[in-house]
Amino acid sequence: MQDPKLPGNRRDFLGLAATATATAAAAGLGSIVPVATAAAAGGASTDFTRWLDSIPGTYRQVNDWPDLNNGMGLAYTLAFLMTGPVGYGVPESEIGVVLVIRHDTIAVALNDSAWEKYKLGEMFKINDPDTNAPAVRNPFYLKPGRLPFPDAALQRLIDRGVKVAACDLAITFYSGVAGQKIGMKPEDAKKEWLEAVHPGITVLPSGVLACNGAVSRGCAYVFAG
Repeated sequence: MQDPKLPGNRRDFLGLAATATATAAAAGLGSIVPVATAAAAGGASTDFTRWLDSIPGTYRQVNDWPDLNNGMGLAYTLAFLMTGPVGYGVPESEIGVVLVIRHDTIAVALNDSAWEKYKLGEMFKINDPDTNAPAVRNPFYLKPGRLPFPDAALQRLIDRGVKVAACDLAITFYSGVAGQKIGMKPEDAKKEWLEAVHPGITVLPSGVLACNGAVSRGCAYVFAG
């Protein structure tokens, strides 16, 4: 059996993923305009729009994290939490941050069991900072990878109220690739990946949609990967 390959770029990824899930058609892959005053489009209330309505704070930012970039999505999120209250002269409760985990960072949303079973460190070329070998645990959940800021660990950010979204489109595609390597059906592998998503992370139809929606709710857009 031919070994499945990861897509070489985002265009390849979107083209392949579109055949794996119908959500691509609804994802809205147009350009995102970072206009904080954009109004939400009218329509029926959905799980997605209710999630958007739960974004806290008056001063809001969405960090789009499609590539690992040494964990900078975590660093940018912590930076806004730390400096927003100082800059605006408000309590941290007035600072709202959304972190969108998508594309090549999707493994960061998953627990250690998934990392070990599916060899996610090897798959995504992520080394464990303690061993310098391909990670068999999530290096970014309890610790922030190699970042020198303990409070940037994903669990700590979630505990501080950061709204974290994981891309279902990426989960569908990459779980299928990883599952095929160990002889699993795509639907079974995806089910396990969804069950492995850490508490406090919401799986949304796509990361692109999450960014679009967060901007529509007044979040300034920051590319973090």
